Amino acid sequence: MPQYRERTYRKRVSAKDLTCFSVAVKETDLWVCADKNLEKETGDLIFDCRYQLESYIESHPEFPNSLTPLVRDPYAPPIVKEMIRATGKVDVGPMASVAGAIAQYVGMGLLDLTDQVIVENGGDIFMKADRPLTVSVFAGGSPLSGRFGLLVPVRQMPLGVCSSSATVGHSLSRGITDVVCVLSSSAALADGAATALGNRVKKKRDLEEVAIWADQIDGILGGIAIVGDTMATWGDIELVEV
Repeated sequence: MPQYRERTYRKRVSAKDLTCFSVAVKETDLWVCADKNLEKETGDLIFDCRYQLESYIESHPEFPNSLTPLVRDPYAPPIVKEMIRATGKVDVGPMASVAGAIAQYVGMGLLDLTDQVIVENGGDIFMKADRPLTVSVFAGGSPLSGRFGLLVPVRQMPLGVCSSSATVGHSLSRGITDVVCVLSSSAALADGAATALGNRVKKKRDLEEVAIWADQIDGILGGIAIVGDTMATWGDIELVEV
């Protein structure tokens, strides 16, 4: 399987009037754009959410390995609760939502210090801005890759835009999609749902059925799924050329 690991797409980000920077702590590597440089604060938030996750995993070793939903734990730390809640809606394990959950945790924390923020974590994004934003859709070797984007209006933000793929990157997928991209006010739910939807696509003709199922998930605003030269869309989304 091709591995697209170098994050060269960050060089193509255009965030007018915002200050952009990257912060990495262990495996967590975030690209952040905000009204001002908040590197230290971003690092502190990453350490905080990683501490929550790592401490919970020490006492709950089943958490990182489960491919099915876990029972909600009222004593779990906040980020773990959100991951369990979100993935319980879409029948996948909690770690399917980890990138989106971290992006949102950090983004929400930074919103105490900035009016606008974009947090990208391995292609999974949490965003809030005072103007519409366009998210380009990368679909590996598909002829549709990079040809269009999702136009996100201000009314939908703060918003999570998360993706999963069977042909790009290191995501675990049981399907064949070049990309599934999901929009939700919960980035954890968007991330988990992208994995769940990708798992259901075993052949091109599954795209229509998956789109119908996705449109019925509470909390999902919309999304797209691509296999080769075929695409399915659903919900409240607007595609634009990029």
